[in-house]
Amino acid sequence: MTHQPSSEFESLAKRAAPSLLGEFWQFLRHNKKWWLLPILIVLLIFGLLIFLSGTGAAPFIYTFH
Repeated sequence: MTHQPSSEFESLAKRAAPSLLGEFWQFLRHNKKWWLLPILIVLLIFGLLIFLSGTGAAPFIYTFH
């Protein structure tokens, strides 16, 4: 016996949850907060630079001295 969703709430509850990026994109579209996008991109770039500067680059710097 299959149960048909009787309401929109039940049908939405059965769908898969969106990813973090998908949810953030929906938030930007719905609330029209487009000014947050450049801030997020700059923060991601800084985070990537910090991550890369702390991992594999350090041993090679000392060999050039």
